[in-house]
Amino acid sequence: MWCWARRRSPLRPPPPPSPRRAPSRWPRVPDFPWRPGSATGVGSLPGADIAEAQRIVFGELPELPHLAELPARGPGADMIGRSAGFLVELPVQLYAGRWQVAPRPGKDLRVTADLLERDLDQLTEQGEKYTGPLKIQSAGPWTLAASIDLQLGGRLLRDAGAVRDLTDSLAEGLRRHVEDVRKRLPRAEILLQLDEPSLPTVLAGRVPTESGLGAYRAVPGPDAATALRTVVEAVGVPVIAHCCAPDVPLQVFRDARAAAVALDLSLLKDLDPLGEMLEAGLGLFAGAAPTTPPAGGIDGKKVADRVSTLWKRLAFSPALLPRQVVITPACGLAGVSPSYARAALTACREAGRRLSEV
Repeated sequence: MWCWARRRSPLRPPPPPSPRRAPSRWPRVPDFPWRPGSATGVGSLPGADIAEAQRIVFGELPELPHLAELPARGPGADMIGRSAGFLVELPVQLYAGRWQVAPRPGKDLRVTADLLERDLDQLTEQGEKYTGPLKIQSAGPWTLAASIDLQLGGRLLRDAGAVRDLTDSLAEGLRRHVEDVRKRLPRAEILLQLDEPSLPTVLAGRVPTESGLGAYRAVPGPDAATALRTVVEAVGVPVIAHCCAPDVPLQVFRDARAAAVALDLSLLKDLDPLGEMLEAGLGLFAGAAPTTPPAGGIDGKKVADRVSTLWKRLAFSPALLPRQVVITPACGLAGVSPSYARAALTACREAGRRLSEV
């Protein structure tokens, strides 16, 4: 934190030393692009009715709604297919149940584009009067590279040049996607979430080859950050880097210049990297509501207590919590019942309200 010293006369004695600051840590907190006490969803929800899903999102998450994702609708609505649909001049197709690079756009991409268009139409209709931050999502370049096959076999990850082409294509496609959403909802402030569940295995060299007898090369952290930064700089909006796997690569996300990191609190082992990230001024999308119904039920107080306990362990000022932290489910909710999905989002909203009133 910069501190400007006042020039003193050489005849004037120096001021007495300031009293020691309380042990609470004070991160360098910028103006975050969300309201204090906000809650949001990770993205996916159960079911196949996008109109109902989007109504639930706007109803339960009024401070920070998101574009709902419904993977139960099948290929093209799944995370990889939907995100591959954003690629520019890099068509994909389904082959033997997997997404692979295609020689030309075909029916699989038409289905993907049609599903996205329906979702955006519902977002436009229901969010017509919405003013405030709005989150959209896509898989990041490393998760796509570890999940999409080359035409000749093997993952895109095996070819560094193919990964660069994929990254550039995704960056341009997401820039266009952001502009499309901005035109549809001109009063909304767009945030982009990049989902990177595969990034820890990419960094560790644990993505298996097709035979299962080997693994692809480990990608160095600086290289991973460079690719992510290409997307961050292209889209021109705040980016939330999301990873709900163990060993979240916080340093990579910091180096990629993400505005915030989204993670599952139950998978945190070492708090020091998280504390350093927060001190550097990044936001935290805290995955605090479990994605499986707990035995005692779920409510906002339990979710809020979980987050406030973490904050106390980090020794940060309580006043910063509602500004720097957004409450979310631990991960996507596509695999739960509709009733629990709604209950989890309600609990996140209630937890955000409780934490902002402390």
